[in-house]
Amino acid sequence: MDARTPDLTPDTAGWRADAPVTKSLAEVNATIALPVAGRQWRRLLAFVGPGYLVSVGYMDPGNWATDLAGGSKFGYTLLSVILLSNLMAILLQSLAARLGIVTDRDLAQACRATYSPPVNFLLWVACEAAIIACDLAEVIGTAIALKLLFGIPLIGGALLAALDAFLLLLLMNRGFRFLEAFVIALLAVIAVCFAVQIAAAAPPVAEVLRGFMPKSEIFTNPEMLYIAIGIIGATVMPHNLYLHSSIVQTRAYERNDEGRREAIKWATTDSTIALMLALFINAAILVVAAATFHKSGHSDVAEIGQAFELLSPLLGLGIASTLFAVALLASGLNSTVTATLAGQIVMEGFLDLRLPSWARRLLTRGIAIVPVIIVTAIYGERGTADLLVFSQVVLSMQLPFAVIPLVRFVSDRRKMGKFAIPAYVATIAWIVAGVIVVLNLKLLFDTLFG
Repeated sequence: MDARTPDLTPDTAGWRADAPVTKSLAEVNATIALPVAGRQWRRLLAFVGPGYLVSVGYMDPGNWATDLAGGSKFGYTLLSVILLSNLMAILLQSLAARLGIVTDRDLAQACRATYSPPVNFLLWVACEAAIIACDLAEVIGTAIALKLLFGIPLIGGALLAALDAFLLLLLMNRGFRFLEAFVIALLAVIAVCFAVQIAAAAPPVAEVLRGFMPKSEIFTNPEMLYIAIGIIGATVMPHNLYLHSSIVQTRAYERNDEGRREAIKWATTDSTIALMLALFINAAILVVAAATFHKSGHSDVAEIGQAFELLSPLLGLGIASTLFAVALLASGLNSTVTATLAGQIVMEGFLDLRLPSWARRLLTRGIAIVPVIIVTAIYGERGTADLLVFSQVVLSMQLPFAVIPLVRFVSDRRKMGKFAIPAYVATIAWIVAGVIVVLNLKLLFDTLFG
């Protein structure tokens, strides 16, 4: 069988017999050719891309506030929490890639092929709410970046953010590899911006390294625990699991046991390396906040605007604040692209409903922009900060509905066959899922009633 034509014959022992059998992201499925022979690094390079699209969600504007608050208030202590969150993310994203490669289904399609129609509808509604919340955070982040860089009012910035409705269309029309290159380029911009800021801040290496060691104080200090939960809650994004399980299928690997085994290896390597970059970015935000704000006694810096105003004076580097805002803008643009793609995957997977890309984009963007404009008009910039926190709470509420089905599917030998995860990996995955669910529920409770 041609590697570009996946074998989509359903396994009736593992899936519902009436489940539709369609390709995930059919327009780009199995369109990226792989080298037939050659060195291992050439095979890896052919798989590089999906992991970086996924890593965008782990450094989007929603993560910035928690990292800034953690660094300014508690120095380097919460670096261990960022490391733990990243290890959780690496595990879950590897499971999402495995599901897509082995079953030729993304996570949304797998849910549709397993659960009853009412359950699937509720899962779809929850996931759409999470994607809208994610889009909301991106609109706010982009609008704040435009204000910081060009003095554009937040309402105007939110309206300008709507113009990127056609960005994904343009990129996808050039090919999926072009989309991946665009995202990786913006990630490089973010990394360079923070590398310069870290060099200017010159944090003590010994203290930074000690920050990666877990401390009991994190659990005994209620305020520190709250921010730690916020960091974990803002790190693992539910839409990334749907996204990753789909875009790994863009590679034209052989749809047989050997081809899938190799694809799992390289896709996992790709996402692990990319998420280490996300670890660097999140840690860099916290380190810069700790070395700049905490060290100078500004322990109450928790908002992006505050950080922008204080960075250059405290670091003594005129370009520091500008680099901070440029990184935020790049983060917002990248997050826009990946969340839009995730929205298409979710709608097609759960409902088998296919809307034109431009219609899908305008719909979700409009829903996100309207509340930003209303809140900004009524409450000003402080209101958008609260809205950003609210968007992370909505994401936290949806996370269990993505993590639990994922772990269940990849542990099921009827669905995965010989590629089902071993018992010890399943145990770790269920522990991670339990920790994430409990912490997110606590974050939700504290946010609403604390």
